[in-house]
Amino acid sequence: MAEKTNANIGFEKQLWDVACVLWGHIPAAEYRKVIIGLIFLRYISSAFDKRYQELVEEGDGFEDDRDAYTMENVFFVPEEARWSTIAAAAHTPEIGTVLDNAMRAIEAENKTLKNVLPKNYASPDLDKRVLGDVVDIFTNNIDMSDNDESEDLLGRTYEYYSQ
Repeated sequence: MAEKTNANIGFEKQLWDVACVLWGHIPAAEYRKVIIGLIFLRYISSAFDKRYQELVEEGDGFEDDRDAYTMENVFFVPEEARWSTIAAAAHTPEIGTVLDNAMRAIEAENKTLKNVLPKNYASPDLDKRVLGDVVDIFTNNIDMSDNDESEDLLGRTYEYYSQ
């Protein structure tokens, strides 16, 4: 049986696919700047969606109550920052702006993240078609709904791209 390393996160093939999409468009050293923010966004959106469904099933009408998320250690994700919104904009020229605005919206709703999240997706140096392809990989091929809360996905992804 293969030993689990710190970089073993369950979706290494998809991370490789993302690197292949980015190859030739930005320097390899810059991959993390694009990918880490997207993984964070995808992860918190998945956690939010899971909690949202729980709240809908409870039927008490708290699915839009920010406190119903934070009390369960789930970031509240505003509509414009939810992965479904991002995925819908993946192949538009505005995808970079949509991502940057999503990061700003999350920071506005979650004060502990103020000035922490990347907002470099609208950069003219980043091909928006390529960015849309990366979003597609995160949408169609990476399922974060079953990840244990304690898993350090960002740290392990960073390690993966450092190997």
